[in-house]
Amino acid sequence: MKAVILAAGLGTRLGGVPKPLLKVGGCEIILRTMRLLSPYVSDFVIVTSHYAARIDEFLKDKGFSYMIVKHDRPEKGNGYSLLMAEDFVSSKFILVMGDHVYSEEFVKEAVKGEGVIADREPRFVDISEATKIKVENGRVAEIGKNLESFDCIDTGFFVLDKRIFEVAKKMVEREEIPLSDVIREAKTPVTYVDGKLWMDVDTKEDIKKANRALVRAAVKSSGDGFISRHLNRKISTAISAILVNRVNPSQMTVLSFLTGIFSSLMVFLSPPIAGIIYQLSSILDGCDGEIARASLSTSRKGGYVDSILDRFVDFLFLAFLAMLHPESLKVALFAIFGSVMVSYTTEKYKAEFGESIYGKIRIMNYLPGKRDERIFLVMVFCLLSWLNSIWIYWMFWAIAVLSIFRVVATLTAVALKS
Repeated sequence: MKAVILAAGLGTRLGGVPKPLLKVGGCEIILRTMRLLSPYVSDFVIVTSHYAARIDEFLKDKGFSYMIVKHDRPEKGNGYSLLMAEDFVSSKFILVMGDHVYSEEFVKEAVKGEGVIADREPRFVDISEATKIKVENGRVAEIGKNLESFDCIDTGFFVLDKRIFEVAKKMVEREEIPLSDVIREAKTPVTYVDGKLWMDVDTKEDIKKANRALVRAAVKSSGDGFISRHLNRKISTAISAILVNRVNPSQMTVLSFLTGIFSSLMVFLSPPIAGIIYQLSSILDGCDGEIARASLSTSRKGGYVDSILDRFVDFLFLAFLAMLHPESLKVALFAIFGSVMVSYTTEKYKAEFGESIYGKIRIMNYLPGKRDERIFLVMVFCLLSWLNSIWIYWMFWAIAVLSIFRVVATLTAVALKS
């Protein structure tokens, strides 16, 4: 199956910048769309006008099979642009807009549909500005932005066949051919994909809104501890939304790592301040994954490096605290050992069974002792050490007991599951 991407707009509301090349959620709109459609599409037909050369230059080394179809009449509307693709598609094809952002979850459902993919529960768009659809007998009866009575919202995603071109050709003499007119005249079927993430991007404010939505959607569905779920993610997603178009995941990993190293060195100057910076590094540690998933640039290598650097920071922080408080050295050894073993047991499960323990054994998501919880606990005890240094001793006891408990619980859960 082929996909047609309509990208002939002039981008006048964004200062003449071609909207398909706008970076949203850390990834250019057209690149995001093509990556998400690639599992279902063999070739892409990109209909464009004034920005044909720029789009072609951007895509030529991205590994896609595509062709550029250029025309010089963008003022004639999206219906005319659609007609330009007639000779390059056969039978069933996907049609998407070059200024729309879709989530992977949305695309997985949309490609199974027929006709207009519509949303009855739009969560990410301004309904007053959206194209509305009135449905009768499962087909489009009316469509337009000014409908007072409507059933759903047009998402800019369509699964069509060659018959749509016959309808468009009947309008070819018009000064403008809105795609909505073609869809209405064809009485196109309607398929519902409700409540999933999709947006059209027309303004700079839309870019900010899409950044936030894509980052929030990129949060892991499992694996976070209590502190991450209720505190860290609220802060890290806000940071990621600001930085997602400015830094890549690797740069964010380095920033988190350097913050962790700095917190370890601060132990010798001020354990309370060191604890706060350590907690900050834990928050930043969530940003690289959020940015990677939002920008569709996750990699096994990135996850591997991030995991190794986390262990290095944790060891260094606890080791430096133990050096500063030699009376706590014996119990500190158990705290450090337990912290390493918590990570080892979960990573070893993934290596042996080829899947995350958090998805397979759901109770693991709620057992205490994950890294985010341990770091928060360390920060609290470090702050208390401002009152009395004995709190560092009890901190090591707390980390030792908590982490070893989690290791034992993990072994038990795996044994019972198998």
